[in-house]
Amino acid sequence: MLTIAGAGMAGLAAAARARELGLDVRLLEKGDRVGGSMLLSSCVIWRYCTLEDFREECPGGDPELQHQVIERLDDALDWLRSLGAPVLWEETGNPRTVGLRFDPRGLAETLLRATGVEPELHAAELADGPLLLATGGFQGNPALVERHVRPAAPLRLRANPWSTGDGLVHACTKGSALSAGLDEFYGRNMADVEFGEAEFVPLAQLYGRYATVVNERGEEFFDRPVSWSENDLVQATAHQPGAKAWYLLDDDALALTIRDRTVADIAAAAPTATAPEELPFEVPSGTRLAVRVAPGITHTIGGLRVDIVARVLSHSGTPVPNLYAAGADVGGISTGGYASGLAAALVFGRIAAESAHEELS
Repeated sequence: MLTIAGAGMAGLAAAARARELGLDVRLLEKGDRVGGSMLLSSCVIWRYCTLEDFREECPGGDPELQHQVIERLDDALDWLRSLGAPVLWEETGNPRTVGLRFDPRGLAETLLRATGVEPELHAAELADGPLLLATGGFQGNPALVERHVRPAAPLRLRANPWSTGDGLVHACTKGSALSAGLDEFYGRNMADVEFGEAEFVPLAQLYGRYATVVNERGEEFFDRPVSWSENDLVQATAHQPGAKAWYLLDDDALALTIRDRTVADIAAAAPTATAPEELPFEVPSGTRLAVRVAPGITHTIGGLRVDIVARVLSHSGTPVPNLYAAGADVGGISTGGYASGLAAALVFGRIAAESAHEELS
């Protein structure tokens, strides 16, 4: 029997694929529902068009793991379709990427149905024996975030509350090695207020590349072009005083449209929108509106080292017996940039199930 710890995208995909291959599966979920942070996302599952693009965008990532995502995602998306997962969009809207957008709840229900098993909810203990770690990273553990990411102030969680590093901690007791990028995370600069799950998308301020960005002292701190994902700016903000920044917007920026909404509409709806004359520092001429932002952490980028068949590796580079990993528990795929976490979770969840089937058969 294969035990799978975590019932987000990676765990559900692994369980469904394992059952398809004839393996008995035990599906553990720490939370009170399946779906993980996938249920809280827009559920666009995508890859870069080429490995070269992937390498350019995420230069610190493991090229062999990145190659697996490039080569295997399309088949995995076809597999989701074949299971009946509901597709909302047939394209990503980004010319450098390809993929699909699914209805997140419908996708979770489809995958759970395909597993044919009843998940064990509120299951905090990890079992011995053949084990697939898919616990979702460590962004929900403030101590681990402080140790590895080292933000200037605590980061608000923009994800489910159950991904607290259980997989990473368990694997380390077995001698597992850690990947590059443990100090990196994916997130969004949010309006600097407390928020709940319903505000994860509405309060995201995804227009930093069009703003003048300064810290609490009024100093510009990002000295290169902001990437299309803005994840580089989010991570830089985490290391500014108080882990905060101000987006200063002029008329040209406010007039821009992002995903059918103007920047003016997005910014005006932010609870931290402020008139420039109210700021305690001088602003550039032409500034019409300022918005105070702070990073929300969605998932960690560093994690466990795995090989191309999702076996967790030891410090010597050999596989740890009977231990696999997928999803945000795996590190080193998008190091140095940003790539779809759901795509990697889907691909390596399926790969891990296939590896376990081969070794357990």
